[in-house]
Amino acid sequence: MISEKNNNSEFSFSSENKTLAKKELRKYPKGREVSAIISLLWIAQKQNGGWLTNDVIEHVAFFLEIPKIRAMEIATFYTMFNLSPVGKYHFQMCGTTPCMLSGSDELKEVLSKKIGPQSTVTDDNLLSWIEVECLGACCNAPVIQINDDYYEDLDSSDLEEILDNIKKSKSIKSGSYKKRIASEPLDQNLKMLNEEQISILVKNRKKPGIGN
Repeated sequence: MISEKNNNSEFSFSSENKTLAKKELRKYPKGREVSAIISLLWIAQKQNGGWLTNDVIEHVAFFLEIPKIRAMEIATFYTMFNLSPVGKYHFQMCGTTPCMLSGSDELKEVLSKKIGPQSTVTDDNLLSWIEVECLGACCNAPVIQINDDYYEDLDSSDLEEILDNIKKSKSIKSGSYKKRIASEPLDQNLKMLNEEQISILVKNRKKPGIGN
């Protein structure tokens, strides 16, 4: 599947990423290697500083021996692929209903104030942001994805602290900002039952319409 013909693109996979790309191809049956295109575009995007240029897309098409338009179709369809430059820290803010009801509008105001309009990259190439569709962590809304990690249960002060720490070259903590583990309930008064207690509860439960 990988052609040895000359590549007209100025971009090419690094030695490490070429090995990784070939590994992705081996996950698919012979003749179906093109199914790895999303993985290859993702690898290429990370190598290219977080976005896909025309040359990057062309190289992925060359690598898979497919028409460039087919790679372009994938790159322009999925919002995970950036078609313009992004900052070193790229913020993807979920703006769909659960996050909106939980305060994402306030987060949007912070991002607009600290970074600028969507798709703007700060002058130091450090920060950029965009509003995206559901990130799949609705129970921990509102959520922002920064590069590869999720930052959950955020409020405006949390986000401002994250932005300030980035600017000061300090580490930032991923995960819940309400100190939740996974999506456990926030109510500290809830009682957690073990398996034995649950079995007893189920056994003694009165079912409606079956008498006393």
